[in-house]
Amino acid sequence: MDIQALKSSFRKIFEAEPVLIKSPGRINIIGEHTDYNDGFVMPAAINKAIYVAVSQRDDQEIHLYSESYQQKHVASIDQIEKTDKSWANYILGVADQIKKRGLQFSGFNLYLDGNVPLGAGLSSSAALECATAFAIKHLNNLDISQMDLALISQKAEHEFAGVNCGIMDQFASVFGKKDQAVMLDCRSMKYEYIPLKLDGYKLVLLNTNVKHSLADSAYNERRSQCEQGVAWIKEHEPTVNSLRDVNLELLEKHVKPKDSQVYQKCAFIVKEIDRVVKAADQLANGNLNALGNLMFATHEGLSKDYEVSCKELDFLVDFVKDFDGVLGARMMGGGFGGCTINIVKDDRIDSLIDQIKIAYSNSFDLNLEAYVVETGDGSSLVV
Repeated sequence: MDIQALKSSFRKIFEAEPVLIKSPGRINIIGEHTDYNDGFVMPAAINKAIYVAVSQRDDQEIHLYSESYQQKHVASIDQIEKTDKSWANYILGVADQIKKRGLQFSGFNLYLDGNVPLGAGLSSSAALECATAFAIKHLNNLDISQMDLALISQKAEHEFAGVNCGIMDQFASVFGKKDQAVMLDCRSMKYEYIPLKLDGYKLVLLNTNVKHSLADSAYNERRSQCEQGVAWIKEHEPTVNSLRDVNLELLEKHVKPKDSQVYQKCAFIVKEIDRVVKAADQLANGNLNALGNLMFATHEGLSKDYEVSCKELDFLVDFVKDFDGVLGARMMGGGFGGCTINIVKDDRIDSLIDQIKIAYSNSFDLNLEAYVVETGDGSSLVV
């Protein structure tokens, strides 16, 4: 990212001197759809980020500009409302949440740019929310903890973007550390860093360049199926509050007789929570082969049991399964498009990308984008 060019663009638009904040996109090594079930996830921040250049105003107005969309938007702190500009809602939603906490802040100018690929499932929206929260905190010297930055950003996504997401994306964007994955307990919010030692291997993201319209409706349906399964078990086991408290035996007994689909979806979550715990142990021991096998198993479950994959994602995972030098792969994110995440041997990356791009284009008449990513640090001031 060209920092000087970004600052220069800000000066031209707002005639003020900015400070610069960046907040990274994220990958998730393993643990998909477990966050809203009080389970474990294992995200890591990446070295692609959303950048916001900001300055304080001496009034109550919020002036925004998006480089990607070449759009401006003006709002007032006194009356923060949703707009038809989706990118602006992530920013306004954060301002609204900080205001609802009773914290005082002045108007601001904000210029938005970044190099997180949009729509690839790398949580550019969470990165923007966290960057905005960090910026408002910094400009106004507000007493907001790192955890609250993530929670404010999550609430903004719920209320202004209308996506009832779990905490993982915002958490990873704030708390990420270079060369570390984060094992996060989504119930207690306790977390630990696990060294992500990929000696001789790299993380490669393959972007399908599709986003099927099923994504949002299916996400909400899966959440309600999980909640339904918990409700049926809770009738007999009052201490059960989420699928984190459930085992396969309870699902067999109380859910399977009522609805085989709800059973299937809940069983995937119970197995996936267990896979994350195993993956943390394997990663801590440097066993990348075992981690890779768990990733393949996760994809199989997401595709066949949780049914949130699509033919493009399945094609990419099937292609690499027998490719020499690939230890593991799976779809990443909510599903129905976006990226697969792959652990690939350094000297096999170019060959894999060349071959899979041709095969993908021949099968779907679509361009496949590949990103070799590294882990990065969380939200921070750029100096």
